[in-house]
Amino acid sequence: MTVAVLGSGPVGQTAALLLARRDVPVVLVDEHEGRDPVGSKAICHQRDTLDVWASLGAGCLAREGLTWTTARTFHHDRELFSLTLPDAGSALPPFVNLSQARVEEVLDGLIARQPLIDVRRGHRVTGLTQPGCVEIHCETQTGPRRIEADYAIACTGAHGDVVRRALGQRLAGVSFRDLFLICDIRADLPGWAAERRFWFDPPWNPGRQVLIHPCPGSQFRIDWQVPEDYDLAAEETGGALGHRIRAIIGDRPYEVVWRSVYRFHTRLVDRMRVGRVLLAGDCAHLVAPFGARGLNSGVADAENAAWKLAAVLRGDAGEELLESYHTERHAAAAENAAVTTATMDFLVPPDDERRRRRLDVLTRAAHDPAACEQVDSGRLAEPFWYAGSPLTTPDPERPFAGRPPRGALPPPGPGVLLPDVTVASGRLRDLARQGFLLLATPGVRAEGVRSVEIPLGGALGARPGEAWLVRPDAYVAAVLRVGDERAHLVPGVRGVTRVVDDVGDRADAAE
Repeated sequence: MTVAVLGSGPVGQTAALLLARRDVPVVLVDEHEGRDPVGSKAICHQRDTLDVWASLGAGCLAREGLTWTTARTFHHDRELFSLTLPDAGSALPPFVNLSQARVEEVLDGLIARQPLIDVRRGHRVTGLTQPGCVEIHCETQTGPRRIEADYAIACTGAHGDVVRRALGQRLAGVSFRDLFLICDIRADLPGWAAERRFWFDPPWNPGRQVLIHPCPGSQFRIDWQVPEDYDLAAEETGGALGHRIRAIIGDRPYEVVWRSVYRFHTRLVDRMRVGRVLLAGDCAHLVAPFGARGLNSGVADAENAAWKLAAVLRGDAGEELLESYHTERHAAAAENAAVTTATMDFLVPPDDERRRRRLDVLTRAAHDPAACEQVDSGRLAEPFWYAGSPLTTPDPERPFAGRPPRGALPPPGPGVLLPDVTVASGRLRDLARQGFLLLATPGVRAEGVRSVEIPLGGALGARPGEAWLVRPDAYVAAVLRVGDERAHLVPGVRGVTRVVDDVGDRADAAE
């Protein structure tokens, strides 16, 4: 029983490693013969993404990456406000800036040591059919090849039109008119290594925005919003690119490491599951990068897909479980599209009314703290909460209150990712990733699932007589109580059948 993973960017690499960790053989297919080792590309990796990678043996990514601690926001040439990130107390940083090339290098090293992953490079996918299995047709330097698998995860990126067409899908949505220029530079900029800087309408890029992110190794990534007719080659030839850079960093030595021009999109397929194929990452959804919701949401796609495919292939669940992949991750993609569209509407107002509102907010933000809260330069990636999923049992005592304020997390409960906490048995998320887990309060036990005792109160706020059901991706599926009867853990999945009072059982037996 094999899963084909199409595309070996970070999302495909993560999916392959997660499947192999669950003893599922993988064929990892990619059209490129090698890697492009240069360029920041996707750089901002959120804590929960780092957590997934650390569970696979790539904890070095969190250590190597750089976490800025101060966010400075400017309007014209005046600083409006700065924010200092709080220490959340987790062993992992809230995010790190680290080049996509380095992430791919580390994950490739793990893949090379994983015997269950068969890497097929130089295989360009030309077609895909599903005659009772998944048949992938590829073109290689030595001729056509056909790969068969029981299921597939399509991680072929924004340009994966061949796969999407074969599945009857297209990336529907909008593309923003302006372009964005990225330059990775290496320079000595004292005091900038721990700061993110964002300018609205600076005098040296009038009418548009500029964003600067620090990266390891004295590198800085600069993003300029530029007109749709921008010509990078002409600017390099005429020296204007150097003037752009020096307008920001001053008369200091610098080196351009990489540069690129691209357009932002908000696009989403109608279906993220089509038969035996699951679409993930940029193959399924595109969003503007402000808030770093692209790669981070793709890694969440990969984890959601991997545990469900493994459960189906083991016979622990019926194929209907795969439909919940579409339900949960399509909702997450729509949420990301809504958040990033609101950011883009603030950055690039599409009409006069929103332009006037933005100018009013930015003008007031110079002296009104309340207006600072309305300045939208991107809401950092966060987990999606599966409160409305068919796999989540709502708890009336812990109702989900919706999206929390920026930078905050919802209280623990059904549909919410387990807090990053440790008990006597170890980190709860690590324990959950070994399979379905029951977190039981003292005196409570369950039938049909692994169980770990947790204290009352604590980070979960657990109460007497409770048991918390946790999925293999560390999301809380339900909060059960003594006497609860459940035919199934989630639809089509074998799991907890009964939660009992251990003390009461022993007393009954003694009688």
